Amino acid sequence: MGDKWTLLIVRDLAAGPRRFVELQRVLPGISTEQLRSRLNRMVADGMLTRKRYREVPPRVDYELTERARELMLILGELARWGYEWAWSAPRTNEAVDIGAIFRLAPGLVRPGPDTEGTIELSVTDSAGDGVSYTMSVSGGIATVEERPADRPDARVRGDESAWIAAFAPDGTRAGLSVTGDRALADILLDALASGEGRTGAGAGAATVAA
Repeated sequence: MGDKWTLLIVRDLAAGPRRFVELQRVLPGISTEQLRSRLNRMVADGMLTRKRYREVPPRVDYELTERARELMLILGELARWGYEWAWSAPRTNEAVDIGAIFRLAPGLVRPGPDTEGTIELSVTDSAGDGVSYTMSVSGGIATVEERPADRPDARVRGDESAWIAAFAPDGTRAGLSVTGDRALADILLDALASGEGRTGAGAGAATVAA
């Protein structure tokens, strides 16, 4: 677990299986050989499964095992520590991976037993397109998938700058739009923003669309 990349690979597979090239895309700075070596070791250690498809070009998917998924709670605690002690506004030209925050949902979001439902989180571009995540909570457990939601209870949309503002230390959700069950969306967004001490990210800051 002390390897530089292991926990980041776990985080970035939390939203579902990925191919080698997809992991390279979300893990800037890792070399091809480093990633290949780390994935092979994690498969050997029973943390990942490797599934090969008979396609041209060849396709191989990597997916977390239950053993590795239990590390999400540790990742959630590390994220909370980061929110408390190391979180700051992004520096000029610093890249912010909003998807990485969404993928931490299984470790960060600990809903009460009465909180149930599904929300769709979308990072949009100027054309209204982008990437969507489906976050579901049931029985006190949160899951996340990198795909649009089917009939979600709420949808939260915003461009990258709006999401960065929402998760900033003095965060505001004024740039996000919410449709559907706003109360559920607020609960889950508060949990993703690490809740405690994040007064600027309060429930009343989002724009509600009809």
